Amino acid sequence: MATAPAASDAGSKSKLLVFDSKEDLAVSLAKYTAELSQKFAAERGAFTAVLSGGSLIDALSKLTEPPYLESVDWSKWHVFWVDERVVPKDHEDSNYKLAFDGFLSKVPIPPGQVYAINDALSAEGAADDYEACLKQLVKNGVIAMSTATGFPRFDLQLLGMGPDGHIASLFPGHPLVNEKERWVTYIKDSPKPPPERITFTFPVINSSAYIAMVVTGAGKAGPVQKALSDKQTSSDLLPIEMAVLQDGEFTWFTDKPAVSLLQNK
Repeated sequence: MATAPAASDAGSKSKLLVFDSKEDLAVSLAKYTAELSQKFAAERGAFTAVLSGGSLIDALSKLTEPPYLESVDWSKWHVFWVDERVVPKDHEDSNYKLAFDGFLSKVPIPPGQVYAINDALSAEGAADDYEACLKQLVKNGVIAMSTATGFPRFDLQLLGMGPDGHIASLFPGHPLVNEKERWVTYIKDSPKPPPERITFTFPVINSSAYIAMVVTGAGKAGPVQKALSDKQTSSDLLPIEMAVLQDGEFTWFTDKPAVSLLQNK
């Protein structure tokens, strides 16, 4: 594994981890997540973890095995989704189903601390409902608030990136990337099916205490190069380039194909 500092902005720290195999990445991600779980459970009495879809759930597989299955205090976990497709929870496109089948069904997190969207509502209704849920949990002290931004400060967001550089359901060139007020919003014309989704906005993503960005494969090398290049320009930013923590630590978990276009990798 190689480690290198990545480009960072004031108030945030960023590092790049490059692994030789998916197995090595999964081992490291499990250790990283378990350590943050322990840290926040001790400090706050709760650990707020945000999941995404795609290959991220596979990368979390080591958490469902010893020693983490026994050593992690799962009772302190509160689980959220950075985005979700507006489909029933048992639908093959559901991020909830993906996470439940591959992760949540294998660890003893209390069911009442797993916050799925209300799939009986419209996209707009589901986004409003999820934002209301988050605001109640902030009031209850489960979710921290960022004093720097005034948006919720999740302890750890475990994210992935698409080959077009999208994160959550924030796609290149889509107006939602510029949303500055809402915590959760919705999209009805996703360029990637299914078209209707809800998603966290950039102010919420960028208020995180920690982000683990899991990106593997040669198909994502272009956006990785653009995001981590020293020659960043403000025009035509990809969503991945707009993920800049206000006051937190951003760690890339990658493999060699994903960083193949970077120099000094």
